[in-house]
Amino acid sequence: MTVAEKERTKIAEAAGDGIAVKPARWTFSGNVAEKFDSHVSRSVPLYESGHDLTVKLSDFFIKPDSTVYELGASTGGLLRKLADRHSDQKNVRFFGLEIEPDMVGHAKKAHADVPNMFFHVCRAETFEFEKSDFITSHYTIQFISPKFRQELFDRVYEALEWGGAFVLFEKVRANDARFQDIFSTLYNEFKIDNGYDLSEILSKTLSLKGVMEPFSSEANVDFMRRAGFTDIVPIQKYLCFEGWLAIK
Repeated sequence: MTVAEKERTKIAEAAGDGIAVKPARWTFSGNVAEKFDSHVSRSVPLYESGHDLTVKLSDFFIKPDSTVYELGASTGGLLRKLADRHSDQKNVRFFGLEIEPDMVGHAKKAHADVPNMFFHVCRAETFEFEKSDFITSHYTIQFISPKFRQELFDRVYEALEWGGAFVLFEKVRANDARFQDIFSTLYNEFKIDNGYDLSEILSKTLSLKGVMEPFSSEANVDFMRRAGFTDIVPIQKYLCFEGWLAIK
């Protein structure tokens, strides 16, 4: 094997944290569930802060008999924080929707001690929601095909009770090429500062090709407005990572 072939193999296989990937084939299945929490915390700026903010915002909306959903629940860490926060509220149910069976299997084992937490293997854009007071999605919709996204936003809006809240976090594209270049450069520096080497960063970028499709801040707000939301406010932003609170 030539030096060039060895380098291409290295780039194609290593995304950091022991996660194996291939170009345009990023997946959350397999052993990713075991490594997901540490990997995403090192890869997404203010990831834990976004969770903490979501949990504190939930105080305004979750009450006895509430139904709560998380879209893209992964290992169930955020849903568990919400359940613990409201453990004294009667008859509150917490549902985690996740497309990857391996993630759901991991979440069910990790949180088997919480009887009012439930995980479903499903596509969020076709899921039949019950009426809910609080729905959250952290860096999930960017992985759903653009042709299905409006349907999902519509379903979220219809599922919410009047006065209910949708908390959305997404990676976003800048609305200007110069800003996009700045954001991309600084985000790569963020990952370097967190211990990833250049081959791992490139490997992860190549693996997400055609798999993750971020939209701009304006496009995400447009999705929510077309669904029916009028009360929308940004709640957190770090370069190309942004969160919003939308109230029905």
